Amino acid sequence: MLTATGLMPLAGQPRFSLDAFTSQAPDLLTSARESLLISMSATTISAAVGLAVALLLVRADRLTRWLTAAAAAPVPVAHIVGAASFALLLSDSGIARRAWGSVTTPWPELVGGPWPVAIVAEFAWKESAFVALVITASVAPRLQEYLEAASMLGAGAGARLRHVTLPLAAPALYGTGVIVFLYTLGSYEVAWVLGAAYPESLPVMAYRLFGSIDVTTRPQAAAVALTTTLMALGAAAASAPLIRRVSAR
Repeated sequence: MLTATGLMPLAGQPRFSLDAFTSQAPDLLTSARESLLISMSATTISAAVGLAVALLLVRADRLTRWLTAAAAAPVPVAHIVGAASFALLLSDSGIARRAWGSVTTPWPELVGGPWPVAIVAEFAWKESAFVALVITASVAPRLQEYLEAASMLGAGAGARLRHVTLPLAAPALYGTGVIVFLYTLGSYEVAWVLGAAYPESLPVMAYRLFGSIDVTTRPQAAAVALTTTLMALGAAAASAPLIRRVSAR
C-alpha cells in the first residue's frame, strides 16, 4: 500500500500520489474483468461438478471406494503441472486435436486465445475435486440417517434430494465456492502458462510489472497487487453473511 501510494518510493521523497493507479487505469480495468471472468467461471463449474461428484460419493455401494480415489486424484497435483498438461492437451498442436483425427481443420484457440477457456478448464478440473471431497466429508456422516428418516415419512427421491441432501451440502458448497473464487482470483501460474498476452489477469500483470527491467514500474505492480487484494477482501466480506445464513438453517 505504501509503495502503491508513493509513500515508500524507490528514490526521491515520499509523496502521496495515485499515479500508480491512474497510469494503469485502462489496463487495470481490463485485467480486473479478465480475472473476474476466470474466477466466476471456474467457481461455477467447480461447484456444479464437485456437487455432482459428491452426490455420487456419498452413495453406499461398492463403487464408492473407486470413485473416491478417482475424485481425489487431482488434489495433490500442482497447478503448474496441471497447466502444462492442459497446454499439451488443448493447444492447436496438442493431443486433443490429434485425437480428433485431423490437423487440417481449424482448431479453436483454447490456449492463449481471446477467451480463457484452458485456464477455466484447468481450474475447474483441479478445484472440483476439492469441492467434492469437502462436501462428501461434511455430508456423509449424517446423510444416511436423515435419508432413511425422510423415506420412512414418505418422501420420494426428488424430495429427499431437495429437502435433505442439498440443505446438508449447502454450507460446504458455499464455503468451498468462496475458497475457489479467492484462490483463482489471485492465482498466477495457470494464467501465465495458458493465458493470452492480452488481456492478462491481475496476478500476471502484477508479476510482469514487478519483474520489469524498468524499476519505475514497481509502484504500478504494487497498485495492481493491492487492487487484487482489495477485490478478494471485498468478495470474502460480501460472502460471509451468506455463508452464516446458510449454515444457520
